[in-house]
Amino acid sequence: MDHASGISTEYYKVFYYVGRLGSITAAAEALCISQPAASQAIKQLEKALNTKLFLRTQKGVRLTTEGKLLYPYVERGMENLMDGEEMLKRLVDMDMGEVRIGASDMTLQFYLLPYLETFHERYPNIKVMVSNAPTPETIESLYEGKIDFGVVSTPFDARPEVESFEVKKIRNTFVAGNKFWTLKGKRMEYGELEQLPCIFLEKDTSTRKFMDCFLEQRGIILEPEFELATSDMIVQFAIRNMGIGCVMEEFAKGKIESGELFELAFREMMPEREICVVTDKKVPISPAGERFLEVLRERKV
Repeated sequence: MDHASGISTEYYKVFYYVGRLGSITAAAEALCISQPAASQAIKQLEKALNTKLFLRTQKGVRLTTEGKLLYPYVERGMENLMDGEEMLKRLVDMDMGEVRIGASDMTLQFYLLPYLETFHERYPNIKVMVSNAPTPETIESLYEGKIDFGVVSTPFDARPEVESFEVKKIRNTFVAGNKFWTLKGKRMEYGELEQLPCIFLEKDTSTRKFMDCFLEQRGIILEPEFELATSDMIVQFAIRNMGIGCVMEEFAKGKIESGELFELAFREMMPEREICVVTDKKVPISPAGERFLEVLRERKV
């Protein structure tokens, strides 16, 4: 049927809807075209195929013998096309674009990493960009619309439009190397730290703020020997007996288990704090960013 090869796909689309709905009016409504346009498309198709495809009835139209023969082929083709369109739409909507996340060393290492892996497996075409910065900088990036959301640790100061949900409990711990072994197993007071060399994070980090605030409430202000940019460096300095380090416990866990470090015990436990996911109501999140948040909420702990 070479003479039919130039027939517009739109004519077949109208044929498919008229055949499925049994009405030219209903087909026109479904396709958002006028009834005369739908009728014209059927006439053009019948002319091109040199055969009548529909019979008019009191209720609408029904397929002729020739129409019934053609219909299953057109149905299969149209449904394949619509499936293809739907899959493409899903790909464009869900599997493309990029996610921009702000996270500190700690939240990245001890919370976000497995989710990044899960998300990449599920949406391999989405580009994920992680800005690694302390909590205050991450909050600032959120205000400026540079990130879709942040993963931060408490305490943090934020404007009222910032919403957060807790995803993990964390705890600060004081650790030391073998030079300080006389302190091992001893129930200490926090005030005793004033007589010991200390290794802390810089002041603009949530870990340091939390520790300072906790100690200040008890009248203790510590001046560390070393202020370092990362918790990993604090652990390394503590192993080399440079002083008492304060880090989130998971940074020191492996070294405590291996015996290179030990945890100091205090009469009063420092309270737990939280890792939270923060978003800004005033800043729109990308569709890809929303997908990532869904993954985080699925496995919320």
